[in-house]
Amino acid sequence: MEQQDLLRAGQAAWRLTLDEVRRRFPGSAAASLHVADEAELTAAAKIRGDHDLNPSSAPPDSLREAAVLVPLVDRPEGVTVIFTQRTATLSAHAGQISFPGGRREPEDASPEETALRETLEEIGLARGSVEILGRLDTYVTSTGFQVTPVVGLVHPPFELRPDPTEVAEVFEVPLAVILDPANPQRHSREFKGRERFFYAFPYQQRYIWGATAGMLVNLRDVLSAGPLGDESLGGEPVGDTP
Repeated sequence: MEQQDLLRAGQAAWRLTLDEVRRRFPGSAAASLHVADEAELTAAAKIRGDHDLNPSSAPPDSLREAAVLVPLVDRPEGVTVIFTQRTATLSAHAGQISFPGGRREPEDASPEETALRETLEEIGLARGSVEILGRLDTYVTSTGFQVTPVVGLVHPPFELRPDPTEVAEVFEVPLAVILDPANPQRHSREFKGRERFFYAFPYQQRYIWGATAGMLVNLRDVLSAGPLGDESLGGEPVGDTP
């Protein structure tokens, strides 16, 4: 996808420079890669999840640990966000848009290690191309995962080698689209006889929703801190999904 096409969609939206993004993640992010800091970081994390918009739906008692990378790309035209579209043949979440990531393995010393390992396996992005900036709040899914979103800055040039068994496509969305005051939208649909609400970020012909959209809401909260203020990035809920 051409960069001019990426930015055209967000040209009227909020734009943050790379330095402004860095300022939203203070402290030494590299330290979070060390096991010694893990307990402190975990204790300090806030919990978000699918239940935020559906209070009557409590998360499962038993949760499996996972982590994803929220990759912000340092493009000359502006910061973008990398997403993957899962293949239609997967047994879970087929065809959905997500961040690269997956379950934490016993050998992973931290969620950062999980996110970097899974990103390398899924899309072939080398660890050396990613600068860890920090974490977002822990996100709990209704399917029983406790996900740590790890925000990383990706420095071009870089090469991607998507795993065709898991990833149908890798694409970028301007960060300006995520910060657009028109987003996020709040939609609902019936699931197992009950109405469930969720966030969504439409972009061109794509539809980013579910846990990924919930994490993007958290990213907006972090990036709207300071000079921008909450009122400048407050998306309005809109009706149900078509």
